[in-house]
Amino acid sequence: MCNSGDMTRRDWLVGAAAMATWSGLVRPASAKPPPAKSVAAVVTVYAKGLHADVLIGKILEGWKQDGGVGPALKLASMYVEQFTDKDMARAMAKKYDVPLFDTIEKAITVGGDRIPVDGVISIGEHGSYPSNDKGQVLYPRRRFFEAITDTFKKYGRVVPVFNDKHLGPQWSDAKWMYDRATEMKVPFMAGSSLAVTYRDPDITVPMDCEIEAAVGIGYSHLDIYGAHAVDSFQCLVERRRGAETGVKWVQCLQGDAMWKPLDDGTISKTTFDAALALVCNQPDRVRGSDQSALFLFQYNDGLLGAVFMLPGIAGGTSAALKLKGQPKPLATRFEERPDPRHPHFAYLLKGIERMIHTGHPSYPVERTLLSSGILDRALTSRFLKHEKLMTPELAIRYQPVDYPHAPRPDLESDPSQT
Repeated sequence: MCNSGDMTRRDWLVGAAAMATWSGLVRPASAKPPPAKSVAAVVTVYAKGLHADVLIGKILEGWKQDGGVGPALKLASMYVEQFTDKDMARAMAKKYDVPLFDTIEKAITVGGDRIPVDGVISIGEHGSYPSNDKGQVLYPRRRFFEAITDTFKKYGRVVPVFNDKHLGPQWSDAKWMYDRATEMKVPFMAGSSLAVTYRDPDITVPMDCEIEAAVGIGYSHLDIYGAHAVDSFQCLVERRRGAETGVKWVQCLQGDAMWKPLDDGTISKTTFDAALALVCNQPDRVRGSDQSALFLFQYNDGLLGAVFMLPGIAGGTSAALKLKGQPKPLATRFEERPDPRHPHFAYLLKGIERMIHTGHPSYPVERTLLSSGILDRALTSRFLKHEKLMTPELAIRYQPVDYPHAPRPDLESDPSQT
């Protein structure tokens, strides 16, 4: 069991003084940003619109990637594993005088005999990689993290690491990455950009609230977009009373079976309808796809989690919560508007920037570990003909932090002022 709540709370408090000086999210307009910290980028592939572009590109070309002001970060080096016919890495490296290296170790040491960088951004997403029988795309996130941390061991220095999206994607890899980060005391963050994106409507779930029902909606590929749906759902429900204690069991249901818990009242239909209304304008079609799936899971404190993946039907990611004493569910859509240059990734980068400047994660990596485990167990259940899986390995405890999400749906001004 990962019982890390006290550690997370303590780390957050230790970092508070540094964050107060310059948080990386909120600073007076008159305040000067701190000197830039250097980062190494370890990525699968770099092309327009891919995660490397909308994260690393903001370090090189500003928050809106238009040459304007950007984060207080400097790209020191890159390792790129695959070069496609749409590759941007070589051109961007040449334009901004950033060295490209053929190994992860060389990128982190910038070709030298020590680690001069202040942080590492690992983006194991996109590119040509195989899938397994569960439908998981086997991106090399563990292999990247192993090479990064092996370099830390070899040269005797640890720096913060951000891992894009969920860990793993297989549970064994996710847990291995978490355990190695804990063992080596690596400041470690991971997760979906949707956990910090702007919300429509703009809601904040009260910390320490009582949640009676919770439903999430996702779309597209069960693995790739399921990671966004589960992580977004978790960033809301983790704020309930008693904080997070993990998940007791997970099951994936499809076909008629996925709608039975809704029809028999096990899942709140009012809460489901509130979440669905934000991402689907044809509710009469909702039961018409054999590609849909329900990720159903029960938390150790008794709360039932339900994430409906509705490819071809839902047009986005949403969630709704029924809070005790409130007549209507609290519902929101996690926005993904592409312009200017995928602004939700700017707010993800701001969390990364804060961690690299303070040495402390902006929010607990345990959230992403739990989300990764729920997703992996759901896809395993689907592979095992929808068997319910008991999940003692997901008894993951952590204390959430009151980390802000993006406050508005655009970046018309410098986001470091917001």
